[in-house]
Order: sequence, then C-alpha cells, then structure tokens
Amino acid sequence: MQQAKAGDTVKVHYHGRLTDGTTFDSSEGREPLEFEVGSGAVIAGFDNGVTGMSVGEKRTIQIPVEQAYGPKDPGMLVEFPKSNFPEDMAPELGMRLNMTNGSGQVIPVVITDVKEDTVILDANHPLAGEDLIFDIELVSIGGGASRIIMP
Repeated sequence: MQQAKAGDTVKVHYHGRLTDGTTFDSSEGREPLEFEVGSGAVIAGFDNGVTGMSVGEKRTIQIPVEQAYGPKDPGMLVEFPKSNFPEDMAPELGMRLNMTNGSGQVIPVVITDVKEDTVILDANHPLAGEDLIFDIELVSIGGGASRIIMP
C-alpha cells in the first residue's frame, strides 16, 4: 500500500485542537487540505505526521510548540500610542487589527493590554506558544510536481 512521502501531493481532512480541547480549525464541511509533503507549506509537525500514512488511514498527532508555530516571541509585542488610533475607534482588549509596516506588509495583531495612553499589540501568530493536536484522515496521495531535467 502506498504511503505518503516527501514530494507527494496529499489531501487530508483534519480537526485541529489545543491541549484543553478547544477547536481552532477543521476541514469539516470543506474540501480537504491539499499540500506537497516536505515543501514547507504546512507546519513541520503536521508534515511529519502525514508522512508514512496510507489512503484512508486516520491518525491523531500531537505537535509540540517547536514543530508548530514556535514559542511566543516577546519581541513581537509593541507598545502603540492610543493617539495613533482613529478618533472614532476605542481600543479594547482582544480586538484584532491589521497594521502595516514600512514596506506595506500587512501584519495581523491583537490588543493584549490597554493602558492610559497606549495599548500593547501582539504580532505573534495566534497559535504561537501552543502545543497542538490534530486528528488527520489521509484522503488521497498524488505524485509530486513534475520536473523537467535539462541535460
């Protein structure tokens, strides 16, 4: 029976949850997730968890922080003046916003603290610092991307 390996294009259904059981993502009701194994398109722990699976196989994998989105980086916390917010916007704890850096790149942030004159914005990935659990079902395995080799 064929097993998924680096270079294969696979389709999987998944249910992702935190260690406390909270669901953070699922493919339920959607098309399966398609990606190339080993390409870096998904987090390392997910890639490793799919490797060696056969079509129809179901597996539960536990992914430590280091193979998921990494630990929270204190350098990704920014103190931002309230005076820079639009006048009609009242910053609130948990509010999700998008910032733009000097080169025009959009960075999603969440307000983690509201002070008198400033707010603390967290630009870490929302799942940074979390161990993750995925229930995975391998739906299909296709060949890798075709490559032309020139002499």
